[in-house]
Amino acid sequence: MSLKLEPLADNVVALNDEIKPTTSSGIYLPEGSKEKSKIAKIVGVGKDVKSLKVGDRIVYKSYSTNEVKIDSLEYILIKEEDVLAKVK
Repeated sequence: MSLKLEPLADNVVALNDEIKPTTSSGIYLPEGSKEKSKIAKIVGVGKDVKSLKVGDRIVYKSYSTNEVKIDSLEYILIKEEDVLAKVK
């Protein structure tokens, strides 16, 4: 996959992890009722990012992101300071 966004400064570009469309008991959840995941996989990092790299899975502050849709993929732009944790 060729990344079509180049993050600047201390920004990262990420893709949201998918949330399963059913509950643990097997009940189907319609598209409008699903909450967006706050876990994402980094696909690009800016030159000033110090503690993150491409491929890291992260937890981020959901209210401080910018979403961009390019070629049917919805990218998230996040400042490094708004990343709360790495997922191991």
